[in-house]
Amino acid sequence: MIKEAAEFAAKAHEGAVRKGSQIPYITHPLETAVIVSLMTEDEEVIAAALLHDVIEDAGIKKEEIEARFGSRVAELVADETEDKSLGWMERKAITLKKLETAGRESKILALGDKLSNLRCTARDRMEIGDKVWERFRQKDPKLQAWYYTGVLKRLRELEHFGAYQEYNALCRLVFGEETETK
Repeated sequence: MIKEAAEFAAKAHEGAVRKGSQIPYITHPLETAVIVSLMTEDEEVIAAALLHDVIEDAGIKKEEIEARFGSRVAELVADETEDKSLGWMERKAITLKKLETAGRESKILALGDKLSNLRCTARDRMEIGDKVWERFRQKDPKLQAWYYTGVLKRLRELEHFGAYQEYNALCRLVFGEETETK
């Protein structure tokens, strides 16, 4: 299932690149899956990590994911999908609200996704400084901090994982010491 999900995601994201770079987009779902695999051996959760952006960014329908990978994978992917027709603040507020009651597998998936994104932001910020914020729809680093630290607080039950600890450290590095949640 994981191999099939990787191939499906690679095809779905073919030609897409990461914001502000020429790095193939598929590197993000692959990295997300590696992070997730360090927290669970559940093949369906790892497959969902590979597929987590195909609805949101590649126009794949939830029903197609369900037909190929089953209802649990499709639900996990749908839970991680944002409605891009909404504004940034509304989308992020909805994500934070969903994380308050999300199941453990959805939280693991969210942590893998957000950690992968935050790693890129931290790397790019070290290279180009505050110009990194120009790559995003939401260019205000204070609002980015609100979102990323909000995610951190809602994933606290995962604090025993190295991925959570890395995410916490990167929040402090990227957004400042005042974002520490403990």
